[in-house]
Amino acid sequence: MRRHLPLTAFLLPTILLATPALAHQAAPAMGSGFRAGLEHPVLGLDHLLAMFAVGVWGAQMGGRRVWELPVAFPMVMAAGGALGIAGVPLPAVEPAIALSMAVLGLAILAAWKAPEWAALVIVGAFAVFHGYAHGTELPALADPVYYALGFVVATGVIHIAGIGFGMALRAPLGGWIARFSGGAIAIAGLWFIAA
Repeated sequence: MRRHLPLTAFLLPTILLATPALAHQAAPAMGSGFRAGLEHPVLGLDHLLAMFAVGVWGAQMGGRRVWELPVAFPMVMAAGGALGIAGVPLPAVEPAIALSMAVLGLAILAAWKAPEWAALVIVGAFAVFHGYAHGTELPALADPVYYALGFVVATGVIHIAGIGFGMALRAPLGGWIARFSGGAIAIAGLWFIAA
C-alpha cells in the first residue's frame, strides 16, 4: 500500500488544480474516428472522474456491485445517447453530469454500502445524462460508429482503473485514501456545478 501513496499524493492535487475540460464540448474539433472516441472521456475531466468514481464505489461496496455498476453504466449510457441522437429534449444535462461527480464522490467518501437496487438506479440515472450529452454530438461527426466504439472502450478502461484503485485500497488505511479520493471527486463536482 505504501507504493500507492506517492501516486495518490500526486494525482489528487493534480485533479483538483486542473482547469475544466468538459467532455461534451470538444469532441467535434478533435476528429471523428475511433481515436477521437478513445480520447474524449480521458480529456474531459467531468466524464473521467465520474467514470472512475463508478469503479471505485463498486469496488468499495464489493460483491456483485464491483462489476454490476461498471456494466450497467455503459448500457444505460447507450440509451441516453440514443435519446440525444433522436433529439429528445432533456433539461439540465451539464448540471446533472456535474452532480454525478458530487453524488458518486460523496458515496465513496461516506463509504455508503447502498442497496443493490439503489446503486443501480443512481448510476443508471446519471448514465442517461452522460450518454445524452455525447449522443447529441454523434450526428455531427463523420464516423459516429467508430467514435462511439472508441468512447465505450475508453469508458470501460476508466471503470476498470477505478475498480483497481478501489480494490487496492480496501485495507483499513487504504479505505481512508479511497474515501479521501471520493471527497476530492465530490469537490470537483461541486466546482463544476458552480462554474
